[in-house]
Amino acid sequence: MYVIIVGCGRVGSELAKLLSNEGHNVVVIDRSDSSFERLGDAFNGLTLIGNGFDLALLRQAGIEKADAFCALTNGDNTNLIAAQVAKKIFKVPKVIARVYDPQRAHIYTALGLDVISGTILFAAMIRDKIIESRFSSYLIETGELGVLEIEARGKLIGKTIQEINVPSELLVVAVRRLDGVIIPQPSTVLKPKDVLMAVVKVTSLEKIKRTLEL
Repeated sequence: MYVIIVGCGRVGSELAKLLSNEGHNVVVIDRSDSSFERLGDAFNGLTLIGNGFDLALLRQAGIEKADAFCALTNGDNTNLIAAQVAKKIFKVPKVIARVYDPQRAHIYTALGLDVISGTILFAAMIRDKIIESRFSSYLIETGELGVLEIEARGKLIGKTIQEINVPSELLVVAVRRLDGVIIPQPSTVLKPKDVLMAVVKVTSLEKIKRTLEL
């Protein structure tokens, strides 16, 4: 993929390195030349100095052929403008904007942007750790569903996935085994040391924990 990242801070630089290491074409834009030091010597993408909403600079970055555009600066206004330019003017297929102010997340969403709010994400992660360490609501972008990690032990061993699933409340979507991860069939039988990843309805979480004796 061809990805343009605006903002070479901690998040932007780490994302750039991850994508570059995976073989994607990456362009990083930042107003400070020193920010590119975070990329390290192994980064083989392109770096450009300037504003992420400068039309001429974006064209220089090759935005016409970009598959994705990420606005990850430390300013919500900058991210909003850059993301809007990428989406509305250059029609980039995938535009993602970072938001610091949770109240603005709804505005970004209404504008048709994919939004990542670090504040909301981090708060949700801490909440999950406090309430149930095996439950992660932040993995799914809704307050109604979450992901529950279930260790196969006791009466669960020998049961099939179909016997574990609860219609409209719990759905096992993956099983991590000693030899790898599988997408299970309803007839898949649970083995000792299996770890199930299941989508669960948040309002049914306590009921599911009691039923499965978690």
